[in-house]
Amino acid sequence: MSQTQTQVAIIGGGPAGLLLSQRLHLEGIRSVVIERQSREHVLERIRAGVLEWGSVEVLRDSGVGQRMDLEGHVHDGTGIVWGGEHRLSLNTRAAVGRPMMAYGQTNITEDLYNALDARGASIIDSAEDVTLHGLDTSNPRVTYDKNGARQELECEFVAGCDGFHGVSRESIPRNVRTEYEKNYPFGWLGIMSETPPLDEIIYANSDRGFALCSQRNPMLSRYYIQCDLDANLNDWPDERFWEELKVRFPQDISASIVTGTSIEKSIAPLRSFVSEPMSYGRLFLAGDAAHIVPPTGAKGLNLAISDVFYLSRALACFYREGEERFLRDYSETALRRVWGAARFSWWLTNLLHRFPDQTTFDLRAQEQELGYLAQSESYMKAVCEQYAGLPFED
Repeated sequence: MSQTQTQVAIIGGGPAGLLLSQRLHLEGIRSVVIERQSREHVLERIRAGVLEWGSVEVLRDSGVGQRMDLEGHVHDGTGIVWGGEHRLSLNTRAAVGRPMMAYGQTNITEDLYNALDARGASIIDSAEDVTLHGLDTSNPRVTYDKNGARQELECEFVAGCDGFHGVSRESIPRNVRTEYEKNYPFGWLGIMSETPPLDEIIYANSDRGFALCSQRNPMLSRYYIQCDLDANLNDWPDERFWEELKVRFPQDISASIVTGTSIEKSIAPLRSFVSEPMSYGRLFLAGDAAHIVPPTGAKGLNLAISDVFYLSRALACFYREGEERFLRDYSETALRRVWGAARFSWWLTNLLHRFPDQTTFDLRAQEQELGYLAQSESYMKAVCEQYAGLPFED
């Protein structure tokens, strides 16, 4: 068995793992990234594209914000339409002084790969049978298969950034972790098209279900409609999708939607999931390995970035000053933000979607809450504060 050593073994080569490697490098901390998929597979994944301003600042501080600042679209917030005619704007800049930015996760991943390649970072992709050992000791190990040979990586800490289906969370003993989960009775059918997006991101609560017009860049748009969990992509050619999307928005908005051939189309179920704690021994979880939120609140990628912010700070303090407080407090600190985002995403999902068991009372209550949000300055400020993302804790 071939053996190597590093300070931090990072399991997962998505944006969380790559960003953590980049931030540790800036602190002089060595790391190795181990990813079970190929780089091509990682870069093909279509994910979120709305960044809180705190996330923008973390990416800039990590030295990977140059293209984001050139191509990202800064906007003041998000619109909501309901009842076919009513509208409101979650103007985060006006309410809490923080704008948002539309910049695709695929672009962020590309930027991070470029930064890591430029410094010759150790990234091992297509690793099979990844296994974590000795997490409750001061010398954990990671073993994996690469090109038919068993490899062993000795380290001092393990960062589990390998997503919901990864090995990291499952390596925490079952009697130590508690999992909280809620599955929603619908999914999102989404398409990507090389067409100019609307000037703002707009949610719709319609009698036919939820819809969303989102952005990636000036010539790349992302659109979603609420669909049944058993929906089949073969039943949704582009023409049918565009027709259904447009009917869920008021006529003036529908008329502004530029249609075109989709370059990606997928159906995703919606889930709320949190696993506690986010640390065990020398293992620390970040991103989807520890939590999943419905995409309604645009929190998934932003939570991964905040986890990495807290974890990189904790490791930097440990190696620079011998200070263990931030490592001890990492799970508790990260989970406060995670649960805040999970609750907000659950609330917004309930507010904007149609549920199979909704009564007429439930529907009128939805309308009333949206109306109250449009009229109440204090309620609007509280919602914008959460949508824009709370400041990181010291």
